[in-house]
Amino acid sequence: MTDNYQGIREEMIATCRRMNAAGLNTGSSGNLSVRIDGGLLITPSGIPYDVMRPEQIVEMDEDGRYYGDFIPSSEWRFHYDIQKARPDIKVVLHSHAVHCAILACCRMDIPPIHYMVGVGGGSVVRCSGYAPFGTQALSNEALKALGPRNACLLGNHGVIALGQTMTQAFGVLEEVENLARIYIGTRTLGAGVLLSDADMDVVLQRFKTYGKQAGEIDPSIAERVEPPAHGGASRR
Repeated sequence: MTDNYQGIREEMIATCRRMNAAGLNTGSSGNLSVRIDGGLLITPSGIPYDVMRPEQIVEMDEDGRYYGDFIPSSEWRFHYDIQKARPDIKVVLHSHAVHCAILACCRMDIPPIHYMVGVGGGSVVRCSGYAPFGTQALSNEALKALGPRNACLLGNHGVIALGQTMTQAFGVLEEVENLARIYIGTRTLGAGVLLSDADMDVVLQRFKTYGKQAGEIDPSIAERVEPPAHGGASRR
């Protein structure tokens, strides 16, 4: 392990600071890990993001050992287990976003109240059972609630968001917190109207082409997002 991953370390700190600045987390709670060759990088335990330095980001190997002078986040177990169980993702971001935490404290899933629930990779954002922070039991609960999806709530705790990049995981976290706020709002008006399984099947198909440019869109996907007619390289 000779690569210092300086750029990744700096982006990790910037992402955590952005998370707090956006109101998606407070203080030194929450944590972030990024897959690297042969292991992962993870934020250290108890160091506030505003004073965190790149060399304090902790490297772990595939056998769960850490290297260097700083201890990894107390939640290293679910980061390690998720990274191991989900080779399709590279980033695990955890926060105590307020509206997600409110639902998590009520042990409530976010149902298909809005089509953007699909950003989590399924028709529901599930809430896990409770287990003490930093335990293997919590990691097991997180894996169960996530399944193949990209987000879950942690019972009486917070939220986990996954992605291929830090920007993508941050976007999932941001959207899930917004969905939690929307869902809480609909319940004050009587519960809202949920989308059907058939509705969400269409949404999840369309999400496969959502945000992609022309060359990235798979024409075999029947329910795809269609751009308007192309008028050429330039209008003039």
